[in-house]
Amino acid sequence: MARNDGVDRSVVREEPLRRSSIGIRERHNERKNEAYSNADVMPERSYLNIHFKQPEASYESILNHLLNEKIVSDRGLRQDAKVFGEMVFDVNTRYFDEHGGYDYAKEFFAEAYRCAVGIVGGEQFIVSAVMHADERNRAMSEQLGEDVYHYHLHVVYVPVVEKKVLYSKRCKDPALRGTVKEVIMQVSRSKKWASKPAMDEFGAPILQKNGKPVLKKSYSVLQDNYYEHMVAAGYTDIERGEVGSTEEHLTVTQFKAEQKRKRHDALRAENAEIEMTLLGLEEKKVDSENELHDISQQAEEAQDRLKELTPRIKDTEAFIEKHLGKPEALLPESGVVERGTHYREEK
Repeated sequence: MARNDGVDRSVVREEPLRRSSIGIRERHNERKNEAYSNADVMPERSYLNIHFKQPEASYESILNHLLNEKIVSDRGLRQDAKVFGEMVFDVNTRYFDEHGGYDYAKEFFAEAYRCAVGIVGGEQFIVSAVMHADERNRAMSEQLGEDVYHYHLHVVYVPVVEKKVLYSKRCKDPALRGTVKEVIMQVSRSKKWASKPAMDEFGAPILQKNGKPVLKKSYSVLQDNYYEHMVAAGYTDIERGEVGSTEEHLTVTQFKAEQKRKRHDALRAENAEIEMTLLGLEEKKVDSENELHDISQQAEEAQDRLKELTPRIKDTEAFIEKHLGKPEALLPESGVVERGTHYREEK
């Protein structure tokens, strides 16, 4: 985390978004607002913002297109599910100011965008990627006596995971049951950001005393991916940061505020993990409800078939009785059964 100690730290923040709130984020990122609550946004500089992926329609329309073209699937999701995510890639303001400013930031965040494509799983799942160059860093500007701008990258995307859909037990072909029917890209934030097993220096999972793997929080994995990608690309003068970092620690009041912010971010991270767990449970519930619905539908079909067959059976019985008589009338009357000893006596 940036601590105003002269060390440049990378940080990426990730936030889930619902359809109902995506319009607000779109207006901010794409600079569609006429006024901004953030007084440090300078609209006269917005022309300097750089799109690494320009949205061709509204964020929600792009999601609808992905769904309609079956590029992604929202099967089983709740109506208010978090179907968007936003990552904000950042390094403290001083880093860019000391490395050449705007032009250096463009190169840096072009590489950060390539990192985002890898994290998301493909450029087709990215809705928009824009570097903001129009937000003034008030603290540094006042400290240096000139305008200094804070460069950062917003990437809005659709969180997906690869999901194998299997043939059900009701499949007519027994050989297909349980085999893969199709592979879809399922919209699922809970699975996209599930915790991963922690690995040791040899690439083996680290285990707890009870033998279960130690899990590494998804946000920690995200920080690792960003930092490692940028270092591998040649940006070796940065250090790994944490969620919620900032460079504006110039007063005691600001320092105290940042401590509260750190605690807030920790609570948010924990809350996000709980939300992901609950979402996973909701998805399982939806799967169970769908299966119950299928069973109910089969029962209704069986009832309909029974109603259809009952009159036909009665008609058939009536026809047989009319033309052949009752079955018992066609059979001979039973006589007395004689024992074999009587037969031998008569002989």
